[in-house]
Amino acid sequence: MVRGRLTDVVRLVARTVVYVVLGGSALVTVVTVAGLLGPALALDLYTPPVAAWWTVFTAVVVQGIPFLLLGALVSAAIGAFVPERVFTRLLPRSQALAVPVAGAAGVVLPGCECASVPVAGSLMRRGVAPAAALAFLLSAPAVNPVVLVATSLAFPGQPQMVVARFAASLGTAVAMGWLWARFGRSGWLRLPKAPSAGPGTSRAGSFMAGIQHDFLHAGGFLVLGSAAAATFNITVPRSLLDVFTVSVWVSVLLLAVLAVVLCVCSEADAFVAASLSQFGPVAQLAFMVVGPMVDLKLFALQAGTFGRSFAVRFSSATWVVAVVSSVLVGWWVL
Repeated sequence: MVRGRLTDVVRLVARTVVYVVLGGSALVTVVTVAGLLGPALALDLYTPPVAAWWTVFTAVVVQGIPFLLLGALVSAAIGAFVPERVFTRLLPRSQALAVPVAGAAGVVLPGCECASVPVAGSLMRRGVAPAAALAFLLSAPAVNPVVLVATSLAFPGQPQMVVARFAASLGTAVAMGWLWARFGRSGWLRLPKAPSAGPGTSRAGSFMAGIQHDFLHAGGFLVLGSAAAATFNITVPRSLLDVFTVSVWVSVLLLAVLAVVLCVCSEADAFVAASLSQFGPVAQLAFMVVGPMVDLKLFALQAGTFGRSFAVRFSSATWVVAVVSSVLVGWWVL
């Protein structure tokens, strides 16, 4: 029996490695061809804006896909190997207590927002209350150690910026979890269906089916969101953004909107925020808090996973709470 289980584990690892290697190889091939031929073709057609669009689009997709694959792996592992009783034991029965616990658990997932959506969907399928799963969805890409270290490197000598980002992001995630627990309606949220691997399928088979389902399903919406972000980048001139640096309040709202449309990965957005030195620290903080929680590619992922009705309501409310949290924490810490 032990030998049989060991054989199954070896087969599972081998199949996973093959899938990741093949997927990674295909991704590298596509990105290389797109990166080389896309701009060149656009320039040959005398359309430099199209070349710029293609460059931004490719950059956003490449930035998100590795973390999307990480999320698919974690999601599939949860669905195939983690019993539901594990979550009932780890999380308090009260939603009011489960939400902050789930929000704090976001520290352990070193990924971006692309990874958090499939993981949150898998948690809901395993019986976790939506309010707690949504708190985890928002906190994971914003408060993990990779993001905090990147923030400290982007703002050297300013530890208060790291503290402010952590506090504002975790506060937003917990607040949204509580708001969903109080005002959320089951009809707004379409629970994601578990991927079917066929009757009698082993756990290894279910694991592979989960990876393929989550990765391919969410990948299409990542592409749509990336296309929207690229379109904004080439249609809005930078000179127009400089007009809004006069007022502190307007600059906060502007960078909060800019975070939605630029779709910068949470591991890199601190460096983008630091480069926007013409804006104040509170506005830079709003950019870093809003981006990992509300952007075009994340909206597309949420709509594809949980339904458009949910994505519209949840993203709108999250944007408002994130901006308010950034202003309050920024005023207190910065």
